[in-house]
Amino acid sequence: MTTSDTTAVVTTQLPLGPAHRGKVRDCYHLGDHLLIISTDRISAFDWVLPTPIPGKGQVLTALSAFWFDLLARGPEPVPHHLLTTDVDAMGLPATVDSGPLRGRTMLVRKAAVVPFECVVRGWLAGSGLAEYRAGGSVCGVALPAGLAAGAPLPEPIFTPATKAVSGHDVNVPFATMAAAVGEQLAGQLRRRSLDVYARGAAHAASRGIIVADTKLEWGRTAAGEVILVDEVLTPDSSRFWPADRLEPGRVPESFDKQFVRDWLETSGWDKASPPPALPDDVVARTRATYIEACRLLTGAVPAALA
Repeated sequence: MTTSDTTAVVTTQLPLGPAHRGKVRDCYHLGDHLLIISTDRISAFDWVLPTPIPGKGQVLTALSAFWFDLLARGPEPVPHHLLTTDVDAMGLPATVDSGPLRGRTMLVRKAAVVPFECVVRGWLAGSGLAEYRAGGSVCGVALPAGLAAGAPLPEPIFTPATKAVSGHDVNVPFATMAAAVGEQLAGQLRRRSLDVYARGAAHAASRGIIVADTKLEWGRTAAGEVILVDEVLTPDSSRFWPADRLEPGRVPESFDKQFVRDWLETSGWDKASPPPALPDDVVARTRATYIEACRLLTGAVPAALA
């Protein structure tokens, strides 16, 4: 396990076989289960940056666990892959140093991930805003004329995207997804994704946060059950806005890595060569933003970050 300082976990080297490393997560296969570790790596403009955000992985894990639990309750429970975040209950070998894993690790059921990002948009921002300005629609969904930046949509829309191994995911019409995975599954994922967004947005609104959009992933278990996987409604997968900062015609700052993006845009970096290290104040502000989002949404922060 290597760290950039005494608190940030940048990468893991566990005696559990080869790790699959994404931009943020390290994953290890454990038979029918998967060990997912959210590191403190941060990415921007399709690059993993050399400077981590200490505690970021713990926030992502705490938020996902909160949402998985909330969504699994109620009249229409959402099945998901999370088994436990308790490292002591994961049955890991004694050779594994569990200390750095605490608060940032999920043991989950394995599932074959559907190869589309299930994006739901409730407000006009990001790539959706750019596409709307160019042609009046988003991923083939026609929208009313005259919507301003940061405006609420008449109703949330489902806009899938292809999952890119590297580079940006690509927005596609629903028909493209349906042709690839079948009308029945595509329709089911659209309905369930809109439901997850609605439930998440309602809770967030009660805590003073607007969920402008979110990106969900679904998978199929070996038994054929479709379940929610990966992370859910985190600052990495969603655009969170403070409700009290809404202004007509303006996209507000998000509870995410906007400080990082803004600094990189003015740093002189060409986005084609390895990115520069982040200054301490950008790291501190980004860390505080992630922690505040967790506190507002869940009513608590991970113990290690309190």
